[in-house]
Amino acid sequence: MAQEIERKFLVQGEFKTLASKATRITQGYLSSVPERTVRVRIKGDKGYITIKGIGSASGASRYEWEKEIPVSEVIELLKICEPGVIDKTRYLVNADKHTYEVDEFYGENEGLTVAEIELSAEEEAFIKPVWLGDEVTGDAKYYNSMLMKNPFTRW
Repeated sequence: MAQEIERKFLVQGEFKTLASKATRITQGYLSSVPERTVRVRIKGDKGYITIKGIGSASGASRYEWEKEIPVSEVIELLKICEPGVIDKTRYLVNADKHTYEVDEFYGENEGLTVAEIELSAEEEAFIKPVWLGDEVTGDAKYYNSMLMKNPFTRW
């Protein structure tokens, strides 16, 4: 069983010039219930299906399983996903020994930029770059599965 441990933050400054890579992502959800979210995603030129379990009390860790699948299969599965599609660019930004994944959202989530950092333990220390804003780890409204139901532009 794979355990994902990550912290999530709003972004409040310039980060793009520090990015080592940028990849467009389109994703939809076959199931968005907290106990088992099932997501399909096109990330660049690859397709994925991901299953995530319910989060810990802090929201920083949860079960995650992911498998690469053909993009053609993702396109077919997107047709039966719940309403709402997430469209974003993911930037990879290195900070000390960690890499932040910074997502800049489009469409109905335009104006929202969120950074995530994966850790080996919930208590692991890490560098907080100056462009990092308030922490939103565990705040369900920032989960991608919730952003498709209640987009940022409607808050």
